[in-house]
Amino acid sequence: MIIKTIIVLLFIGVLLSLFGGLNFLVKDLGNSRKRLLNLLWLRVILATLLLLTVFIGSYTGHLTSNAPWDKKLHPENTVPPRT
Repeated sequence: MIIKTIIVLLFIGVLLSLFGGLNFLVKDLGNSRKRLLNLLWLRVILATLLLLTVFIGSYTGHLTSNAPWDKKLHPENTVPPRT
């Protein structure tokens, strides 16, 4: 559960950084390059951490998939039909 919480928080951080950059791009008429560039770096770092968290969670087994197409890849996870 902690991995999912971290993923959600990182995703919210990426979105906030994205909209903050949009705000600086639209509203600042002065020299906004430094603030815009800082938010770009923050967004890149947060997105990298987000991807690493998803990969680590998937590798350790904390994140699993219940998608129907995964059952074809892993038939041992399917329930045999009742007769």
